Formats: sequence, structure tokens, C-alpha cells
Amino acid sequence: MKCCQASFARHMSMQGFDTWIVEVRGAGLSMRGSELAAANTKSDITPGPNLDESSTTKAIVAIPAENMFTSQHQISEVPVIADKNMVGTSISEEPQLVTKLANALAQLGEIFSGYVKDSQLKNIADSFFDRVSELAPDASLASLEEVSERILGLLELPQTSVISDQISNLSQRLVKILGEGQQNVSPKLFGWQERLSATIEDLQKQLELIISYDWDFDHYLEEDVPAAMDYIRKQSVPKDGKLLAIGHSMGGILLYAMVSKCGSQGAEPELAAIVTLASSVDYTTSNSSLKLLLPFADPAEMLRVPAIPLGVLLSTTYPISSRAPYILSLLRSQISAKEMMDPELLSKLILNNFCTVPAKVLLQLTTAFRDGGLRNRTGTFFFKEHLNKIKVPVLALAGDEDLICPPEAVYETVKLIPQHLVTYKVLGEPEGPHYAHYDLVGGRKAVHEVYPCIIEFLSQHDEVSS
Repeated sequence: MKCCQASFARHMSMQGFDTWIVEVRGAGLSMRGSELAAANTKSDITPGPNLDESSTTKAIVAIPAENMFTSQHQISEVPVIADKNMVGTSISEEPQLVTKLANALAQLGEIFSGYVKDSQLKNIADSFFDRVSELAPDASLASLEEVSERILGLLELPQTSVISDQISNLSQRLVKILGEGQQNVSPKLFGWQERLSATIEDLQKQLELIISYDWDFDHYLEEDVPAAMDYIRKQSVPKDGKLLAIGHSMGGILLYAMVSKCGSQGAEPELAAIVTLASSVDYTTSNSSLKLLLPFADPAEMLRVPAIPLGVLLSTTYPISSRAPYILSLLRSQISAKEMMDPELLSKLILNNFCTVPAKVLLQLTTAFRDGGLRNRTGTFFFKEHLNKIKVPVLALAGDEDLICPPEAVYETVKLIPQHLVTYKVLGEPEGPHYAHYDLVGGRKAVHEVYPCIIEFLSQHDEVSS
């Protein structure tokens, strides 16, 4: 985060640390060895993680983000007309519709076999067929439902050429039912083919969106962060082979998860020390404002919308958050305490820093608000249970007015770490200044109160500087 008052990376660099900014975008670099090998011969690495080298000894700043956006499709209404001479069907267009429908259904079967549970697959497919049934007269509904059920059954099977042929035949039957149904009713539905085509296109766009955002927290942890760390080690060549790591918010959660997994396996995390800011793996005892999202975290519902355009939502609402009737004023307090952040920096932060987040990432992060805390994607590994086995020194910082990750949430994680390894500090005073979620890295007082605390801690554990 850079502004005229403070740049955390620049400040670290001026203290003699070889400072890297890592933005994790779910690229799965460890699965793309050839690209990584080619990138290692260059001074930077593309695509993500994006690595921005600032200067000189030993540190990695991990700040995960998914810097993409998406838009919502608009579904227009098609009128029903009473003119008997106008029939909304064209025989010449039906073969193209059949092909389009068969291809979309085949894609649906290929993507979701083994991707989500059958119940979740059925929810997505059911939604599609519900929209298709709106195009059919009452007299054709029974036949349409029968064909739809047969297609659904085939989608849940391993996809083979035989299954594909059957889906294609049933697609032809479905289109024929819709076309014949329109010949026998009055008033006729004008433009039913266009509506069916638009419905198929909406399904295809949803599938493409799911593919584009097909990653979760474990992908960050097991693929992207290790790939970034390997790259940085090769470039910086620390004498002891270890890095110093700083993580804010989900960046800190990733660091906790990393050392927890290493602790459970008795493995070396290759980290000399870590600093977490406003991070926890267990929010159950706190009043975090993020708990308001839990009612919306039903897996089947979330997968209907595979990505949440958080950046678009915030940039749209922010300009009116400071105007009457101040309904959205809560947005500002989630990010920064009153008069703590430069207005220009706050505006840039909200308008440019947030992005579209995969639903699968949010689904996994919501486990931090349930008994047992954050767990892996299969729900079999609870990260908090192994923090007592870690061997890495930890500095955990919290903001006194952080509504997203309150001090009690941070402490819920801190108390599990061996006492001789952890340093816990809450920033902020009763009479001010106060620290909200982003003030720890970008607030007016951060350069004087937060950065020196981090520098002192890291210097104690940096063999190069000792």
C-alpha cells in the first residue's frame, strides 16, 4: 500500500530488508511447472502471484487478492402475443438449438462430475430446467419434465461418448416438445426459441465463470504461496534458507495455516519468523462483522453464484456512504477508524484494492466462524489444533476498533501458540488513536506505532542482520 504518508513495503526496504509484495490470485503455480521454470530466469514472475521487489535482505510480504471482476447477465422478458398468424417457431433454427443445448449440457456434465456433490449439481441443473419449463404450455409440461429428469440422471453419470449421444438425443426431444407445444396453444409464445437460446447462453456463462474461479483457500496454501516462496528464495538466496513473512487479514490466516500444517507433520516451514496483522483461524468467540455473512453461506446457493464481485459492490456503494441518510456509513468503519486514514488513501483503497472473490474461497473461510475454527476443504484438518506444535516465532497484532477481526478473535488464535514463541499486541489507546482493520498497514499512525514494532521483532529473528 503506497501513499505520500506511508508505504509499508518502502519502509521495510529502507530498513535493509529485501522486500517482496505477493498478491496471490489462485493461479496454482505449483501445477504449472513449465511456466514457473521459465519465469525463474526473469526478474519477475507473471501471471500471479505477482512479485514486486522493493529492495535489500530478508522478508516476504504476503497480501492475497483476486484482482478480477465480473458482471451480471440481464435477462429480458419476451412478450406473449395473441395474433394467431404469428407463430414463434422456425423449423430451420431447431437443429442449431439442439446442438447448442446438447453442447451446454455436455459441458455441464463434464465440469460437475467430481466437482461438487450430486445435490449441488442437481440444484444448478434444476434451476436451468425450471427456466426452460417456463417456455412450455401446460399440456407439454409432463413430457418436458420426463425428458429433463432423464437428462439429469445422465449428467450425474461418468461422461462417455454413449452418454453424450443420449444427451444429444434427449436435447433434440426437448426442443421438439417445446416447438410442438407452441403449435397447439393460443396465445402463442412469440420468440420462444430466442428465449431458450438466451437461457442456454446464461448456463454456459455460469459454467465459464465457475471454471474461471475454480479455487479455494487450500489452493493458496498448498500451491500458490509455496511457489511464490520458492521463487523469492531463489532470487534472494538467504544464508539460512529461511524467509521472514508478514500477512495482513487473509495473508495472516495463510501464515497460521502454513505453520500449523508444518507443526502437525513435524516439518520445517522454512520461515524464520512471521508477523500477522488482524488475522485469526477462529472467530467463534468474537463479534466479527463477518458473521453477518454466515446465513448466505449455504454451499448450494453459493455455487449458483461462483464468484462475488466484492470490488464492484464496494466501489459502487462507497461514493454514497458519506451522504445522508448514512445507511452505508458502516462501510467506512469496517475499513478505517475515524480520522485515522488519509481521505485520498481511503478512497483509493476502497475503489482499487478489492476484487472478485471465488465462492469456494468464502465457503472455506466461513468455517473459521464455526466450532473448531478454520479447516481444510474436506473438513478433516483443523488448523487451530496444531498451533501448539509450531516452532516459528510469531508477532500477532490487532486493532482496538477492528470490526472484522476484533482483538478477541486474534487472541483466540494467539493463546494456542507456545508462550515463548508468541508476542501479542493490541494497537490503539482509550482516548485514541484507534485502529480498524486496514489502519494497521495504512493508518496515519502506522508508520510511527506499527512499523517500528514489526521491524524490531523481525530484526531479532533475522540472522543476516545479527
